[in-house]
Amino acid sequence: MGGCFSKPKPVELKIEVVLPEKERAKEELSAGGKGSPRAYQGNGTARHFHAEERLPGPHPYPGAQDCVEAAVCHVKDLENGQMREVELGWGKVLLVKDNGEFHALGHKCPHYGAPLVKGVLSRGRVRCPWHGACFNISTGDLEDFPGLDSLHRFQVKIEKEKVYVRASKQALQLQRRTKMMAKCISPSAGHSSSTNVLIVGAGAAGLVCAETLRQEGFSDRIVLCTLDRHLPYDRPKLSKSLDLQPEQLALRPKEFFRAYGIEVLTEAQVVTVDVKNKKVVFKDGFKLEYSKLLLAPGSSPKTLSCKGKEVENVVTIRTPEDANRVGRLARDRNAVVVGAGFLGMEVASYLTEKAHSVSVVELEETPFKRFLGERVGRALMKMFENNRVKFYMQTEVSELRAHEGKLKEVMLKSNKIIRADVCVVGIGAVPATSFLRQSGICLDSRGYIPVNKMMQTNVPGVFAAGDAVTFPLAWRNNRKVNIPHWQMAHMQGRVAAQNMLAQEAEISTVPYLWTAMFGKSLRYTGYGEGFDDVIIQGDLEELKFVAFYTKGDEVIAVASMNYDPIVSKVAEVLASGRAIRKREVETGDMSWLTGKGS
Repeated sequence: MGGCFSKPKPVELKIEVVLPEKERAKEELSAGGKGSPRAYQGNGTARHFHAEERLPGPHPYPGAQDCVEAAVCHVKDLENGQMREVELGWGKVLLVKDNGEFHALGHKCPHYGAPLVKGVLSRGRVRCPWHGACFNISTGDLEDFPGLDSLHRFQVKIEKEKVYVRASKQALQLQRRTKMMAKCISPSAGHSSSTNVLIVGAGAAGLVCAETLRQEGFSDRIVLCTLDRHLPYDRPKLSKSLDLQPEQLALRPKEFFRAYGIEVLTEAQVVTVDVKNKKVVFKDGFKLEYSKLLLAPGSSPKTLSCKGKEVENVVTIRTPEDANRVGRLARDRNAVVVGAGFLGMEVASYLTEKAHSVSVVELEETPFKRFLGERVGRALMKMFENNRVKFYMQTEVSELRAHEGKLKEVMLKSNKIIRADVCVVGIGAVPATSFLRQSGICLDSRGYIPVNKMMQTNVPGVFAAGDAVTFPLAWRNNRKVNIPHWQMAHMQGRVAAQNMLAQEAEISTVPYLWTAMFGKSLRYTGYGEGFDDVIIQGDLEELKFVAFYTKGDEVIAVASMNYDPIVSKVAEVLASGRAIRKREVETGDMSWLTGKGS
């Protein structure tokens, strides 16, 4: 039994209780599994989930024999606003002093293992220095994304001016806590044609929506459907490492979906949404009713329209199979990447150690020009050139030439010809919303789904989230924007779930994203579209810099490399509602930003 589901069949169901996965290393992702039959119905009858069938996390204080307690410091060793890693023998703990109170939490971000002591403490939460996830210091709960799990919180007591921490040994080793979730007790779970919440799309938005519903006590049926053949996985990782298998990319193991009553339909394409009758129709004619619907279909990669586009070994990366294929085809061969955005540059970075040659073709003068500006783009381009990547800028592909059906050459409009055994196309994406055109659900002129602050579409009971939506960005005067990034999809999925439960939540997060190339991470927060100036502090040549993107006299976005945790600090400042003025960053004095955590 697993967590992916084919079309309904009567099956015998057995529930296994499994512990949350052990802490993963810095760049590892949790294991998962392959497809399996539809679950939650045994011989056509409803299956109820009981408390003991959940995926239990370890109780923080199960018993004296399972705990460790130690004095970790004197009360005066930490000032208000300070954090420190302390050792308990079985593992480290993050000790925080805030408003005169001590808090003890897991010391690593559950997302990729970043040391939270190097993060930013602000407004009762600590923000990860790498990717911006935020955790409540009183509860350990995840409050902003990316990632799915929260931190363990440990007992603190003060005796004779000494600070003692008591912690479960198991919790110290796991370094992550999966929130408790409701059991599935829906009487409709045995009826194949009806559901309560249907989620179209199994990316970050869809998965977080499903998990949030369970965390908030929703115990009816949830069905998650996806075009993919896999359980939800870390799609941004595909372009950074082209040799990972689906189970290495999985966001949750297969047992998780089974234990929490989240049904996953794989290779399931929705072709019609009937909002009047609250029903969706799949390509094979299968129908599902819903009471609430989340549309999170994501986007589809653009393809080349030039002569020879049907030639073999021209690839867009959308699935693990696509990424693996590029990795195989490029090994010791000639690779061409079309497009110098995030996907293209990440692929080019990865392939430099695998391929015989790597070439990048781009219409703009510099990589990332529209997003990061010319100066930062040129600095990154130089880093790539120092790693043997050849650039062909201000041109595009005019023809793909084959020998015996397989790609051999890429001809450019500049008349240059590049030898190529594989061509990766990364020229952007379009929202995968064509199935909604006759539905009555509003689409804008570009095919995006407009939603309000509560992620609601124009149709009651229908919500949308992820790459395919435009939404009002609170801290940019509610400007309607599309932000197709991992962290934003997480947050939108959560807000949609909260509003399905009538909690009246509004999206107010500050965008945060990152990329990794040649072992160097570039971090970015804000929304920089329309910037009219870039203030650079630090050294672009050394790739140790902070770039402030301004519009008028206001900072609207910040990017950095080798300058942690400044982007997380800026994200916290912006999230607090405070504007950062251009004059504040022109002086070069960044002590107000870097503070003690730098």
